[in-house]
Amino acid sequence: MADSTNKDFPHVPDRISGLIDLAYNLWWSWNPAVKMVFKNLNPQAWIESIHNPVKMLKELPEETLVAASKNPLYLRHYDLVMARFRQEMKQKNSWFTEHFPDDHDLSIAYFSAEYGLQHSLPFYAGGLGFLAGDHLKESSDLGLPLVAVGFMYSEGYLHQHIGADGWQADINELLNRDAAPIKRVMYNHETQLVARVPFIEPPIYVAVWKVDVGNIPLYLLDTDIKENDPVNRMITYRLYTGDNELRLRQEIVLGIGGSYVLDILGIRPSIIHLNEGHPAFALLERIREQVADKMSFEQASKMVRETSVFTTHTPVPAGHDAFPYSLMDKYFSHYFPLLGIDRQTFLELGHSSKDHGELFNMTAFALKMCSFKNGVSKKHGEVAREMWQPLWPELKKEEIPIHHITNGVHVPTWLDPKMSLLMNKYFSPSCPNWMTEHDSPLIWEMISEIPDEELWAVHTQLKRKLVNRIREFKRRKWSGEGTDPINVITGGALLDPYALTIGFARRFSTYKRADLIFQDLERLKRIVNNRWMPVQIVFAGKAHPADDDGKRIIQKIYRYAHQQEFGGRIAFVEDYGEQMAQYLVHGVDVWLNNPVPPMEACGTSGIKASLNGVLHMSVLDGWWIEGYNGKNGWAFGDSPPGQNQDRGDAEQLYNLLEREVIPMYYTLSDDGIPHMWVKKMKETIRSTAPRFSAKRMLKEYVRKGYDPALISAAKYIKTEFQPDE
Repeated sequence: MADSTNKDFPHVPDRISGLIDLAYNLWWSWNPAVKMVFKNLNPQAWIESIHNPVKMLKELPEETLVAASKNPLYLRHYDLVMARFRQEMKQKNSWFTEHFPDDHDLSIAYFSAEYGLQHSLPFYAGGLGFLAGDHLKESSDLGLPLVAVGFMYSEGYLHQHIGADGWQADINELLNRDAAPIKRVMYNHETQLVARVPFIEPPIYVAVWKVDVGNIPLYLLDTDIKENDPVNRMITYRLYTGDNELRLRQEIVLGIGGSYVLDILGIRPSIIHLNEGHPAFALLERIREQVADKMSFEQASKMVRETSVFTTHTPVPAGHDAFPYSLMDKYFSHYFPLLGIDRQTFLELGHSSKDHGELFNMTAFALKMCSFKNGVSKKHGEVAREMWQPLWPELKKEEIPIHHITNGVHVPTWLDPKMSLLMNKYFSPSCPNWMTEHDSPLIWEMISEIPDEELWAVHTQLKRKLVNRIREFKRRKWSGEGTDPINVITGGALLDPYALTIGFARRFSTYKRADLIFQDLERLKRIVNNRWMPVQIVFAGKAHPADDDGKRIIQKIYRYAHQQEFGGRIAFVEDYGEQMAQYLVHGVDVWLNNPVPPMEACGTSGIKASLNGVLHMSVLDGWWIEGYNGKNGWAFGDSPPGQNQDRGDAEQLYNLLEREVIPMYYTLSDDGIPHMWVKKMKETIRSTAPRFSAKRMLKEYVRKGYDPALISAAKYIKTEFQPDE
């Protein structure tokens, strides 16, 4: 098999042709110095391409590229970048090979329904996808022998437009695959690889695409091709369809089709890691392969169980897919005989007494069939054990074999480049390799060496950048589309770069309580309109297309935002995505999070903000239970559940703002610096950066999940090929 970049770039001179390979590898996206090799070609083209180097290279005129190929200053930078890129892509030694030398010949297959990698590849809906994207990036940095499988959504995720009435409209935008960092996987260098999903009727075909994430290949499956009938073409149109049968076909394609594609590519993973229950049918296909190789179902199940890892992210019962037995019969009646079992045994694999009716629960199936399973924070591990205790009725709750590995974020991606440069200035003399060792708490003790005025200067610069970005977005919207003037105001046109700025950016589900701060409107108006200590709040986020309750919360906030009494200090930024997330987690002063506990599995957006010195103000749920130390932010929201919970939590929030947060922010020393605030910024960076990094997270997955599974895999390989006498 081979990769294709779809079209050649005949206008790119040979001298700088390495830009093509570089553009198609997302390694550039988490290396700021590498981004500059594209930006320096033409800064305006870089902006207009929305930081998509493939699109930019295709659109740049030949004379621009020829000029760059003859510019000594540009070529020096280009040669350094390309030398580093080629060296890292060929690197054989890594953290993984150093610490697990016996496992490097084995491999890990990571399955996920979504990946948040870069906004030019809109294959994500929220935190689950960005966690998966960060997992791949850190796997590359650590040298894990990992390959990933997902979907190539032809319509990406729905864009959000807020009308004059505040109602969310969902807009499809077809992905231009030829202008994105994604390649066709070719068969015999001539045609794109198309595979039939095995043993499923009626037939479903997938075309195969590839994204290079550093050294990690991500293979994406695409059913929107001529070989499929119209109904099956819809399987990979977009994320998370509300049609139950179409969703089942999605998960069949991801799990069974994804496993088959890896086999066609000559990749036989030693273990698999399921990111949520959506790809759990990959377990079935692994069992079927072993049964076809003359194992019994019991033996095959044991082998698959011992070599599989499962991560659950969802503490909300409705978030776990379960399919009626009638649908399972329709698609699997001719499949379960291939496993060597009868219908009842097959359906029992996905049975959970939690479900009402005859349902095959994907999470229950994955929990039963994976030896290592985990929630994504300490609290979520507790919630998951309680939620799934019926699967182990003979065990006490604390004995349920669901562990936890708290999520982390990929530091090179989410740490702002200006903040990184500042840290490099003060960290490098003592620790030149601090970025590659950033999961060490000792490194972050050096944050105290950064002068307050320098850290504050970078932060205020990032806040101005955020406000300018929001204003520019609304200006372009106004001039390009003639949007309603109310939309311009509510979208942040009146934001003040010097006011205390609170950010709230999440999926708009009801349990996240985005409108909690509006419980007492008159008190909130007094807070935001304080003449001497003004406060502004920036909201962003989408509701699921089928979630009308979430859309109504957006509409409510939107209507508050254009009320004159709030003075333009409430803003709702529409079409929240990866790029706006970067601006927000870098630029606000406070990150607000107030879900109904214990429904927050982790909450990685708050981790990203804390990494950049943004102070976290949150209920004690998800990661913040582990992260809060009394000095690095604020905690509130311990009102007892019930009718008055929201009012009680809002009262605590107002008190915190009035008595602590706002006075601290506006208490300036003679040099104009809020030193107590900056002290808290330093503490939040010091205390959260190493503990909640993807580097720490991946090392934990390796030690707790991957290494034991790889040892089991090696045992089975030895049994098969080197039988003991």
